[in-house]
Amino acid sequence: MADGARSLRGGGGSPASSPVLGGRGRAAAGGSSPPGHAFRRVTLTKPTFCHYCTDFIWGLAGYLCEVCNFMSHEKCLKNVKIPCSCIAPSLVRVPVAHCFGPPGHYKKKFCTVCRKSLESPAFRCEVCELHVHTDCILFACSDCRQCHQDGHLDHDTYHHHWREGNLSSSARCEFCKKTCGSSEVLSGMRCEWCGILAHAACYVIVTPECTFGRLRNMILPPNCVQLFSRNFSKLHCFRISENLQTESGNFLNQGVLMKNNFFHSGKQTLKIFDGNDAVKRNQFRLISVPRIAKNEEVVEAALRAYYINDDQQEYELQTFTQQVLLSDDVINRNDAAEDSNLGSVFRESVPEAWIIRAKPKDEEVIRIYPAWLSFLATFVLCTLVLFALVIEARMVLDNQELILNRLKDIRKTSIRQMNQTRFYIVENSKSIVQVNLFVGGLPPQLSPEEYTNILKEELAIKTNVVSVSHVYQAQGAVVLQISCFSEAERIYMLVKDTVVNDKPLNAVVLPAVMASKIPQNCCPLLVFVNPKSGGLKGRDLLYSFRKLLNPHQVFELTNGGPLPGFHTFSKVPSFRVLVCGGDGTVGWVLGALEEIRHKLVCSEPSVAILPLGTGNDLGRVLRWGAGYSGEDPYSILVSVDEADDVLMDRWTILLDAEEPAEGAENGIAEPEPPKIVQMNNYCGLGIDAELSLDFHHAREEEPGKFNSRFHNKGVYVKVGLQKISHTRNLHKDIKLQVDQHEVELPSIEGLIFINIPSWGSGADLWGSESDNRFEKPRIDDGLLEVVGVTGVVHMGQVQGGFRSGIRIAQGSYFRVTLLKPIPVQVDGEPWIQAPGQIIISAAGPKVLGQRRKMNKRGAGSVKKRLE
Repeated sequence: MADGARSLRGGGGSPASSPVLGGRGRAAAGGSSPPGHAFRRVTLTKPTFCHYCTDFIWGLAGYLCEVCNFMSHEKCLKNVKIPCSCIAPSLVRVPVAHCFGPPGHYKKKFCTVCRKSLESPAFRCEVCELHVHTDCILFACSDCRQCHQDGHLDHDTYHHHWREGNLSSSARCEFCKKTCGSSEVLSGMRCEWCGILAHAACYVIVTPECTFGRLRNMILPPNCVQLFSRNFSKLHCFRISENLQTESGNFLNQGVLMKNNFFHSGKQTLKIFDGNDAVKRNQFRLISVPRIAKNEEVVEAALRAYYINDDQQEYELQTFTQQVLLSDDVINRNDAAEDSNLGSVFRESVPEAWIIRAKPKDEEVIRIYPAWLSFLATFVLCTLVLFALVIEARMVLDNQELILNRLKDIRKTSIRQMNQTRFYIVENSKSIVQVNLFVGGLPPQLSPEEYTNILKEELAIKTNVVSVSHVYQAQGAVVLQISCFSEAERIYMLVKDTVVNDKPLNAVVLPAVMASKIPQNCCPLLVFVNPKSGGLKGRDLLYSFRKLLNPHQVFELTNGGPLPGFHTFSKVPSFRVLVCGGDGTVGWVLGALEEIRHKLVCSEPSVAILPLGTGNDLGRVLRWGAGYSGEDPYSILVSVDEADDVLMDRWTILLDAEEPAEGAENGIAEPEPPKIVQMNNYCGLGIDAELSLDFHHAREEEPGKFNSRFHNKGVYVKVGLQKISHTRNLHKDIKLQVDQHEVELPSIEGLIFINIPSWGSGADLWGSESDNRFEKPRIDDGLLEVVGVTGVVHMGQVQGGFRSGIRIAQGSYFRVTLLKPIPVQVDGEPWIQAPGQIIISAAGPKVLGQRRKMNKRGAGSVKKRLE
């Protein structure tokens, strides 16, 4: 690797890691010096495109990098600025690890390491647009987006974070306005914060500071987020499901070993390990070398297989018995001494596996990164003692520790790890460690002292480093502040296997949002996604929103529910909420908001909806559509930013059973305690709730089949047909009071209280006919409409638009007396309610919803990403 001064590559978007590329690489054709590439002239046997200009390479000759497969015209060689994969890690000032999800098939994508098409299962980062093959993942450059501050080289100014390739073929450069994307090769550049697109030749002239583009008002700025993440993986930091990590790890262990063993007959396959760590993990690379190759040629091939671009004279190959190969010719010792016992590697006595080792040195070249300066200091040292040196793994070196000894230990572990080790000189001061850990699943309505005692008993917490900072009694959750990394990790791992009162606990690592740093005109978007809604679309939306926004503002509802998100944003002076899920998910989030509203600085955030469920009635009313059908997530965020605020009524339902529940033990029956639920859309009694209950039971029996709205509606039709001949006479089993007045019920089988003009997947149950007895319904009028249906046939006619329901009453306070157990459903959640009283009344403050502008549906996708 060249030792000259190099510019630094983007590693998180910080000024310290500005992606201005350059430097000196190996010799190339025409005397040019592309950064780190090893170009050689090759004969083309199939249609080939240049990775720099994306044009077709006419003729039979091109120039190919032997390490990273970068292909170029001869005329483009002198202009190549993209570094080779072998030196890219060394150009990153602040390494930020990627967060790889489960393996998948990604069409028309290219590997960032070897630049080849992803034809087989591959990995992608859950935070940025990086894709790699399974056997390339170990060599991916640690240049993910830096989404938070962790007390290590923090900064408040952010530069563009450039990512090469995997753009659509229609992508256009922001500067020359020409096409910069390609479906044939890895080309073009994109900032992963603001989304600006540019050619490889144009992006170097872009102003380095990034303003976060069109979504700047909804992105939570990284310098406003603090997270001490040592001892926690990126999956834990971004609250990504644990099962993804397991799937990725298993697949990686298999994929690393999947190599092509079919080579030309004139070559031999060798198994190469990179240091002791690779031997322990049994992770190796296979190389193919000619049978007459010399030692230096084999060493160079081994280094290239691990994307190490150093001088091969500094390295050697050793067997597992640590016997150094000293012969000039590893494969065929043409000039071997007669007394040497090292024969050809093809002899049975020579092992098939070799280890790359660095030759001993009397002096070392060490690069020291100053935390407070913008240049790179290089020192030639025999021994070096500094007052504080911090390497990439955040290990602080002792004042008296010899740095050469540390280097030797790392080099024995892995040559590549040694090349990627970073040394920083920083002020020798003790940093304050504070890990925020959300623990849920505890018994509700306990005092802080009682929660502390439970944690001491179940988790053996150390009170000298652990304190309870917040208590959410209604939800049975606490937030712990932990001042020790090892204790935080121990508690996090132990919580996953702890059960209290037959209920498993859950833990979530939370970032701290520094509200004082949020710009005045910034109103961050808090995103909740239910991955179980909408089939696999919820999972895809999670990835898209993490990529478009700061992943710390995107929360997966299956991992702790909505409370961790609201707690994280509790100090933010102004924010908005986007809920991705069905009507039940929306009700869940709005219910949590109602319970925690008094603890939020922004007590009334506006709420937008991305409908992923089956009915999606509230989404229809607010113009977000009947269901998500693959719309560009970026255009959705633009629509949220431009949406209008509207007020919506919410209702509280008190369920007070007067008779005991079934199945009482020892013959002693006690009535169920009163229960309170929140209603946003509608509440149904009778046939409507009975159909919902049957559907709910069918989904619980075979949840895997309920992955599309079409199938779900088919099940609704099936259970409805089974109920056509049933007669219930609901009007004889209940009594209704509206605003303290008794209301006589007609002959009906279902009674429905509606708050919005959409029911049962978009049907208008109230109808549009004018009626002097009632006011025209609105979602913010403080009134509920009461409608009756005579049976399944009547419900089908309403959903088909042929009839409307039977208008019964309109009011603001309702009391329903149940004379027998009756099916009840609220916003699609059904159950059997015991005889007793049901009281419906207006809830507290109205909800501030967001209604999509009609002329903006889909318009955001054609707008520029940068303004």
